[in-house]
Amino acid sequence: MPLSSAPTSNTGTLAARTPVTAGVRDWTCPFCPLLCDDITIIVQDDGAPATPGTDCPRLAHALTWFAGSPAPAPAIDNVDTDLDSALNRAADILRATKRPLFGGLATDVAGARALYPLAAGCGAILDHLHGDAMAASNAALQDRGAFFTTLSEVRARADLLIVFCSTPSAKYPRFYERVLGGTEQPRELVFLGCPIDPAAQKTGNARLQGVLEEADPFDLLAIWSALAEGRGAASFSDNPGMAQALAVLLERVSAARYTVVVYEPAALPGPHAALLIEALHRIVKAINRTTRAGALALGGDDGALTVNQAVTWLSGFPLRTRVSKPTRLSGETSLDHDATRYATRRLLEAREVDALLWVSSYQPEPLPQALFSDIPVIVLGHPALRTMLGKRGASTVFIPVATPAIDSAGHVFRIDGSVVASLAATRASTLPTLADIVERLHGALASTPAARSQP
Repeated sequence: MPLSSAPTSNTGTLAARTPVTAGVRDWTCPFCPLLCDDITIIVQDDGAPATPGTDCPRLAHALTWFAGSPAPAPAIDNVDTDLDSALNRAADILRATKRPLFGGLATDVAGARALYPLAAGCGAILDHLHGDAMAASNAALQDRGAFFTTLSEVRARADLLIVFCSTPSAKYPRFYERVLGGTEQPRELVFLGCPIDPAAQKTGNARLQGVLEEADPFDLLAIWSALAEGRGAASFSDNPGMAQALAVLLERVSAARYTVVVYEPAALPGPHAALLIEALHRIVKAINRTTRAGALALGGDDGALTVNQAVTWLSGFPLRTRVSKPTRLSGETSLDHDATRYATRRLLEAREVDALLWVSSYQPEPLPQALFSDIPVIVLGHPALRTMLGKRGASTVFIPVATPAIDSAGHVFRIDGSVVASLAATRASTLPTLADIVERLHGALASTPAARSQP
């Protein structure tokens, strides 16, 4: 994964947010990590964006959150206020906290880069909305390494795709269209441990087959891994049917020019999804001894891959890391990564954090259910979150921010981690970017209360 390619430009300036009000062709959609870039988007008379001729239910649903109504004002404890007052209250919360959690983290590269020094300044823990799936992928990569491929390689070379325990179109409606559509190369799509994805039937040049649809995924990978390492199917007398079916599949893999194993970390059964991911990559590595193969993980939604890449590039550790420079707690290191200890739900349920900064700039993701009402919260997010917060028992600061590709420009990583895509603003907007707000908050935190009160 090309961590060093993270852009250094700050897309939070007013110049970078210059919109195209007549519409944008070849617009890149930010609401799915496929980053489809063939969409025409227009701004209707009421200011709401629309994508005529684009048949993607996920995009259509996302755009329902962007009506043309004016953005709400910042708020403190459910009462409208001005931006400076909201920033000062947010700074007071961070100044008083001993162990804050920065959660949600649905943002772009510039937002992640701005959040990191703020987190370091107050000893915050960083975890994403989709932290469980990301943590499983990170654990497998850290323990055994990985053998990934890219969307371009799949499109240009793959003649055999094995979809493992997943229905790609459920979360990524245009997956087959974007990866295989418009090509004439014959393909074979094998759905292993799951039914055939109905959307795959629209791929005209592919032959579809379901194999062992009801099988346990751990049993599948245990036998498949052993067969890939050279054990014969006859040695599995306790499950000869599964072993024979997988042996036949391996023969097809050996005959293929380029095999791709497709899986979705979030769809794998927990709490040991990392073991399944590790086994899949072990099989891919074994296949590569005699032919070519790669793995394609479907994930990274809501900026998860983008933020994970940026944080890893900045700190050397992936998400679920506590950062502090210098350390604020005696006896603790300035960087501490623990994918289990620093999971959002566990931290909140165990009351191990005393404040939450919640970032949700793509869609209005509600606060975590495990959050206690007496924990102070700072919400930097979609304007629709204003009405979802209501009145809480503890201090609650809300500041609306721009959505990348709707209200502002930006950069995000594609689903395969190999491309950083540029996002173009769609409409005129007075909303500040997350990077703008975080940088101002960082400045307010660095100042003293006395200095802020001076004229």
